[in-house]
Amino acid sequence: MDKAGKQVVINEVKETFAGVMSIVLADFRGMDVASISELREEFRKAGCGYRVIKNTLVKLAIKDTDMEVMSEHLKGPTAVIWSTESPADAAKIAVNYAKTNKKFVIKGGYFEGESLDLAGVNQLSKMPDKPQSQSNLLMTFIAAPQNFVRTTIAGPQNFLYLLAARERSLNS
Repeated sequence: MDKAGKQVVINEVKETFAGVMSIVLADFRGMDVASISELREEFRKAGCGYRVIKNTLVKLAIKDTDMEVMSEHLKGPTAVIWSTESPADAAKIAVNYAKTNKKFVIKGGYFEGESLDLAGVNQLSKMPDKPQSQSNLLMTFIAAPQNFVRTTIAGPQNFLYLLAARERSLNS
């Protein structure tokens, strides 16, 4: 690859990484093309990117950014997997795939300015995904009005229960 081609790749990586929420780095040595294609499709369906890029080009692209901390994991053949939708998506798929395919080895990753090791990527994979986070946030917003309504109607409701109990005691 000539110098101009390398610069194009570096610029693409910079542009792509500008909007990422998380990155997972993995070693894919020994995997066949069919398995890698299947894995790429799985990442694509989840809205994640998967690309094999020369380590030196990635290092140049992330130089002088907060992502530079993940340079320590850029050794040997490296698949770069990123997520722009939900920080946990790429990690969940990678961790699940690594459990079933021993040739796919997670090296580390990046999340919120920090380099992640294998344990960090595992923790990231356990985070709730975007729809789950949205539903949790919605439930938080709904909780206060629900509690207000319950508190407001509690007095009259209890008074009605008292009247009903008194009516039953008089009829028996």
